[in-house]
Amino acid sequence: MDTYALHLAMAALVGASFVAVSAYYMHRKTLNQLLEFAKTVEREREREREWEENFEGESPQHSKRRRGHHARRKGNGYNRRYSASLPDVTSISGGADGEEKRNGPVHVDGIPAGLPRLHTLREGKSGGHGSTKRVGSLIHPTSPKSPVASASAFESREESDEEDNITDNSKLDSSYLHVNGNAGPNLPDNINANGEQLPVAASNMIRSHSISGDLHGVQPDPIAADILRKEPEQEIFARLQITPTEVPSPDEVEAYALLQECLEMRKRYVFREAVAPWEKEVISDPSTPRPNPAPFFYAPEGKSDHYFEMKDGVIHVYPSKESKEELFPVADATTFFTDLHHILRIIALGNMRTLCHHRLNLLEQKFNLHLMLNSDREFLAQKSAPHRDFYNVRKVDTHVHHSACMNQKHLLRFIKSKLGKEPDEVVIFRDGTYLTLKEVFESLDLTGNDLNVDLLDVHADKSTFHRFDKFNLKYNPCGQSRLREIFLKQDNLIQGRFLAELTKQVFNDLAGSKYQMAEYRLSMYGRKQSEWDQLASWIVNNELYSENVVWLIQIPRLYNVYKEMGIVTSFQNMLDNIFIPLFEVTVDPDSHPHLHVFLKQVVGLDLVDDESKPERRPTKHMPTPAQWTNVFNPAYSYYVYYCYANLYILNKLRELKGMTTIKFRPHSGEAGDIDHLAATFLTAHNIAHGINLKKSPVLQYLYYLAQIGLAMSPLSNNSLFLDYHRNPFPVFFLRGLNVSLSTDDPLQIHLTKEPLVEEYSIAASVWKLSACDLCEIARNSVYQSGFSHALKSHWIGKEYYKRGPDGNDIHKTNVPHIRLEFRDTVWGCLQTVVTIKDPTVTILQIWREEMQQVYRGEPIIPKEVDK
Repeated sequence: MDTYALHLAMAALVGASFVAVSAYYMHRKTLNQLLEFAKTVEREREREREWEENFEGESPQHSKRRRGHHARRKGNGYNRRYSASLPDVTSISGGADGEEKRNGPVHVDGIPAGLPRLHTLREGKSGGHGSTKRVGSLIHPTSPKSPVASASAFESREESDEEDNITDNSKLDSSYLHVNGNAGPNLPDNINANGEQLPVAASNMIRSHSISGDLHGVQPDPIAADILRKEPEQEIFARLQITPTEVPSPDEVEAYALLQECLEMRKRYVFREAVAPWEKEVISDPSTPRPNPAPFFYAPEGKSDHYFEMKDGVIHVYPSKESKEELFPVADATTFFTDLHHILRIIALGNMRTLCHHRLNLLEQKFNLHLMLNSDREFLAQKSAPHRDFYNVRKVDTHVHHSACMNQKHLLRFIKSKLGKEPDEVVIFRDGTYLTLKEVFESLDLTGNDLNVDLLDVHADKSTFHRFDKFNLKYNPCGQSRLREIFLKQDNLIQGRFLAELTKQVFNDLAGSKYQMAEYRLSMYGRKQSEWDQLASWIVNNELYSENVVWLIQIPRLYNVYKEMGIVTSFQNMLDNIFIPLFEVTVDPDSHPHLHVFLKQVVGLDLVDDESKPERRPTKHMPTPAQWTNVFNPAYSYYVYYCYANLYILNKLRELKGMTTIKFRPHSGEAGDIDHLAATFLTAHNIAHGINLKKSPVLQYLYYLAQIGLAMSPLSNNSLFLDYHRNPFPVFFLRGLNVSLSTDDPLQIHLTKEPLVEEYSIAASVWKLSACDLCEIARNSVYQSGFSHALKSHWIGKEYYKRGPDGNDIHKTNVPHIRLEFRDTVWGCLQTVVTIKDPTVTILQIWREEMQQVYRGEPIIPKEVDK
């Protein structure tokens, strides 16, 4: 044992001696390196001072060349990339002011503007601005920066809300470092005293840790971002200038005067809020708006003294029951139909059609020229926008029916799930007996194992083309109306519980996608006044609320069906059932508390049904709704006027009482006569479809000038009325109409879990839309939507309401300023490359040019979008 202990002690002594000697030599080597490093830095500083003294009197050109030569020499080794996880060797301070340099910001020179900044932190430490952590005084070898961040780092970034608060680089704190920043004149170890780079031994190469801790092998320095971002975004772009004819012809003068008249008529009709939302609510906090913690909370409100009564199909509001003064006058039916016929005469004039066709073609060719000259610049500008791409910009499904908001596979899984878990649930009353879910399927001779997507038979196919009646039958799973009543209706025996659960699953899918929103249409048939309370109670009792969803109310134009069934006696009954409860809850919220809470989430009113049905065009003097007692359905424009007039007065009253308002956003122009589009031009804020605008160049040009939103659904049109390759969407987009993509009926049309992305994907593939095009369309969808001002500010920029590039934030929309400047920039016949040096220079806009052309140089153009 003594021998063993002696050997062990000797071994320990030898090992300790070896470690001590090694540590001594390593320490000595480190001190030598530090001394050599300090000498190198001092020599370099001396050399810089000599250059400044020697070339102080040179001309600016020589001085610029010298500085460029000096920068190139420094670029051989000075502009280094640093690891995000290791301290920087060049951050060591020297001298009496070391404390200030260690705690203060690192000033970076010679870096192109527009580059993102990287905050270098130790792993696991927070990056608060108030941190006073001192940089260590030991030298740590730097590692090359990996050009590819780990997947988990990007995922964690996208899943957080921090990316939504990205601001312009010029506003970032100076304590952030550029990715390719130069932290001063200090020389790295692989640079000799003459500034020449020395070869680095393989043993000295160190693998860098990504933010998530993953290891990456050494790769070349990432210079692609430097190339993309070395020029400020949209600083240089190409333009054309087209000089218009100085003296318009008499036909053109007449046409422009008529266009002005049409636009002025629209201004008289369309409801606009007296105070814009961005004037009511100033957004000072750029962070993510907090979710509403209690969306269904009801606070009792007192009844106002307002009195209303229905006269000739339109509700009139008075300050009190004794007062005879009407508060909110609206154009009567005779005036509306007179103006409608006047517009129809204007759009039929030959000189109007010629002029508008010429202007629309010119707009289209301007866009094609813009793409030829600037598409590469737009692409580079998008690459320079950190974190943003098509997948994480907000996009709103501006037209989708709630009963078809899920895809067919989702519905199939839900039906099978309920059949397996709740087979004994009593779900329907038929033929004098109550049936359970299992008994319903047994009566259909079906089991859960029999069900598949093909048997469900809810998907549109060739048989539905030009057959709106067959398309509506696709809402019946397995062709059975009883299954539709059980799973896709809210007014059934189980009070819509299955549909509510299905809706919540769709809400969860939207919340998971984060960047997709929807505006679902709920049906209000007008068969009885209690429908409003039933619908509102279904929403409130099932707590159907999502930050990604708002509601619209759709009114099917089915008066003739209700008349034949004996449900209504005149069209007046239908109007009473639809609008009287809305005025009652506005005057006295306590009368319909659930409806009062529900209306806070309702942003629009829609008119739906088959527009291809033949109808008589209304005359100037039409029967009143009380006189309309025949079995024929009123014309489309008849529905439009009475819905518009009552909604206009309702909005005026709700605005007066500080309540939310409801926009008029009907289906229009999917099929049928052109007067549908003329009626909605006068009255609607936005419309759904609008494909028939291709038949009327005058109306198309008017929709362009007024920038009326079009929620288009090419895949839905392809199943019903218009082949996909003939859809006018790409032409409308080229010409600058305010278009967005929507799904309409995912249950019947789409195949994937994300129908809106599917719509964008197919459009991009068929029509060769670029990433910039897709992001512009997505931005349009947010503009058209009824989401709150706070959410729009967060999604597309705090000044989104301004026209042109002033209202754009590329860090949120991923739409380059170049594109929005084009949409507004006047072009000419000579190609020029313009460098914008003064950001305050006013740029004339294409839309403004068209307005100036119409108004002959004296337009009144607001600086903000329509309220």
